[in-house]
Amino acid sequence: QVRLVESGGGLVQAGGTLKLSCAASGRFFSINTMAWYRQAPGKQRELVAVITSGGSTSYTDSVTGRFTISRDNAKNTVYLQMNSLKPEDAAVYYCYADVTTVTLSSYAYWGQGTQVTVSS
Repeated sequence: QVRLVESGGGLVQAGGTLKLSCAASGRFFSINTMAWYRQAPGKQRELVAVITSGGSTSYTDSVTGRFTISRDNAKNTVYLQMNSLKPEDAAVYYCYADVTTVTLSSYAYWGQGTQVTVSS
């Protein structure tokens, strides 16, 4: 199986920065698209940023210009650099990966989530 382990969440004041990391481990053929989602209390889970295996990125409008998603394929790791954090960014952030297994079937995997709290 595949595991996604997230780190980097915490408490910051508005205007601060955090960098989230998510490392994939296990047995698989390849990692395809990776993404970060977030979910605030009482809200639906929201797609924040996406990065393809080739490095193409996209962002939800509310974070464009402030957040940067990147990946290190050699380390099977995806990152989310978050700058100029706002109180509305506070949420549990989840790592997502579309993974092709050694049997060449593709599955979606999720991390456990990491809490980001932003004080006003």
